[in-house]
Formats: sequence, structure tokens, C-alpha cells
Amino acid sequence: MRPLSILASALAVTVALTSCSQDQGTDGAAEADTQGVSDDAVVIGTHQPLTGAASPGFRHVSSGARAVFDYINDNGGIHGRRIEYQVQDDAFDPAQTVEATRSLIEDHEIFAMLGGLGTPTHEAVIDELNEEGVPDLFVSSGALSWDQPEVYPYSYGFQVDYTREAKIQGEFLAEHFAGDKVGLLYQNDDVGPSSHAGIEQYLTDEIVAWESYDPGVPELSGQIEELKASGAEVAVCYCIPAFLGMAVLEAAAIGYTPQWVAPSFGGDVEIVTALIEEYAQGTPAEDMPSEAFLDGLIITAFLPMAAQRDDPWTRFFLEIHEEYNSGTPFTDTTVYGMAQATLLAQVLMEVGPDLTRQNLLETLNSHEWTGPGLVPFAATEDDHSGYSGVMVVRHRAGEEPEVLQEPMVTDSDGGEILPFDLERPSPEETELFGATGG
Repeated sequence: MRPLSILASALAVTVALTSCSQDQGTDGAAEADTQGVSDDAVVIGTHQPLTGAASPGFRHVSSGARAVFDYINDNGGIHGRRIEYQVQDDAFDPAQTVEATRSLIEDHEIFAMLGGLGTPTHEAVIDELNEEGVPDLFVSSGALSWDQPEVYPYSYGFQVDYTREAKIQGEFLAEHFAGDKVGLLYQNDDVGPSSHAGIEQYLTDEIVAWESYDPGVPELSGQIEELKASGAEVAVCYCIPAFLGMAVLEAAAIGYTPQWVAPSFGGDVEIVTALIEEYAQGTPAEDMPSEAFLDGLIITAFLPMAAQRDDPWTRFFLEIHEEYNSGTPFTDTTVYGMAQATLLAQVLMEVGPDLTRQNLLETLNSHEWTGPGLVPFAATEDDHSGYSGVMVVRHRAGEEPEVLQEPMVTDSDGGEILPFDLERPSPEETELFGATGG
């Protein structure tokens, strides 16, 4: 038997080591909760396709967000903190997204991820972001994956999900194009089945073709020929901008002229028009005015569009764009990035000076958020879905979009499509921009 003095000494050492370990664990958790936050800055990261096939359609998202952050920083920041915006290029390649995200977490020590773009790309990193406790805010994709708070408590959607958007499109087409045959062209990831789950609630026998494409393969001639052969009079393109432009041009080349319908994530007409002009070089279509290809395009949208210059948020964003993004086009995707940045800034303002990841999520979950969006925005402990509906508009070249149906809301299941009441503040009525002189 050992003397009591030896046992007492051993016990003291054990207690000291246990206490030290607990203190280190507590300190580590506290440090993680404020990673990326200093007295005068907060570091926000994102992965974006600045190069690659998706780049032409989406590179303006991050430039739009950066312009808003630059504007805020030049007007005093948020509670004295500048927003340091770190953008990593992933070329719309999931393997590169993994590398980009690890760099953001480990090298740049970001406080939060904002608007990571793409369904296959963000699905590659959502587990790591949640395991690391990084707020994964306002994912730039309409997949339902981001609205799983029980699985991904740190991840939140932003844009209307593919199913809700397709439901509203389906009901609109069933009413206004009754009896017409419909063909679907869609990206071969979550976009396809999620969109089908929506549109097929309102269109069944009318759908005569289902054609998919791979975003890594810039070729649509076979799919467009199949759409034409099916007799589809309405072509719904659940496509990113590059493939919408390709589809419209391929159709024109073979004399196929359906009524084209595009979703919010693909129907940026300024971007698509520029792509058509580029794709038409060296073909018989190069002598046709590129804007003519999209005249009459039907689009759904949950944010004000760049061409809607009577909207107070569009006007405000255009002013910021002209000051901070001079020489670049003002597009719907620019507005998209600006709206994301605005929403994040509103949340940061509401959190107050004591900025932690936990405070951020608690604040996000406990408030109703209104601003640029045309429809209600959902962010609660049990609902991470983001925007809840869309309006339907028709593009007219050189004119403001014609609103065919006012914004409506629905769910991603079998619920009704309904009107709603929303008090949408102007920029001047928003605390953030009032405080910064907007």
C-alpha cells in the first residue's frame, strides 16, 4: 500500500491535468466561436466559379457582394468592423471547392461562409462546414439540401428552392398555355428531380420530353433536336445561363421556336444575351441581333431584376454598382450578390458589437428579415429554406420586364400557391443603410 502522501500528490496532479484540459477545451470552443472576428474586422468567405463553364453566368455574384461590402466599409463598417471578403475560385468543380473551402477555413480563418455557389460544389463541403461549426449562410443554389436544420444546423438556403419555383411555373403554364406540349431541359444533378417534383404537380400528360445536360459538357444539339422532335411548344430550361444561351441558339439554328421559360438562376438576360453573341461568332446567326433571341422569354424571379429601374432597391444597388463596379455590366446576378451581402450585413448589424457565431445564428433564427426580396424569407431554428416564392415576368428587349404574375409563395411539398402580404422596406428605411448614409 502506498503512503497517503503519495496518493494525495498523484490525485492533485490528476485534478490539475483534468482542470487544464477542461480549460483548454473551453478556451478552444470560445476561440472557434469568434474565429475571423477582431476589434476592427470580420472575415467572410465564399467559393465561386470565377473561371470555367459556369463563370460567365455567375462571376458577377461575388463582384456584386463585394461592391456592397466596399460601400459599407467606406461608411464606417458594421459596429466599427470592416467586412473582409475572401473569394476563392472553384471553377464549378467539387474537388476544387473542397480545396477552396479548406483554405478559407484554415488559411483565411473565416468567421462565416456566404453564398457558396452551386449544387454539386457546395454538397462537397457542407459536411465539413457543419463539422467545423462555420455558419454556412445563404447558399447559392435552390437544392433542398440546405434546408435540413436537424442534419446541417449551420447551413441556410437563400434563393427559392427548385421545387417551389417549378410549382409556380407549372401552375402558370397550366393556366396560360393550356393544352400546349411542354419539354423539359435540365441540369443532371439535384436541379432535375427537384424541379420535376414541382412542375409535375400541375403538368402531367402535357410534358412530352425530358432532356438532361452535364454542366461539364458544352453540347446541346442532341437534346434540342429531341425537344423539337417531341413537338414541345413550350421549352422549360432548368439551366444555368451558359446553357440557356446555348439552347436558344441551337434551337434557332434548326428552326425550332418554342416559348422559352427560364428560372431565376438561369434567366439573367443580359448575361445570356452576351453569351449568345459570343457563341454565334462564325455561324449564320452572327448577323442576327443577339437581343432578339430572348425577346419574349418568360422568367421567374424572387428579387427585383436589374432592368426594373423603378424598384427602389434596384436603383440603390445601381448607384453602388456605378461607384464600386465601374466598367462591368449591371446584371440580375449582380443584384443577387448585392442582396446576399445586404442580408448578411443586416444580420451582423442586428447581432450588435458582441459578434460570435452562436450570437449570429441565434439572431438569424429569431428575426423576420425583409429588404430587397420580393417574397418572405424563412430563417428559423426549424426552417432554413430562404426565399419562399417567385413572380413571373416576360422579357422584352430594351424595355422593363412585363410582370405576368405578381409574386406568389408556396412550399416544397404539395401545398397551395398563395398570395401574401409583405411590408418591404426601401433602402432608406433599412437600419443598416440609414446608419451608413444610404
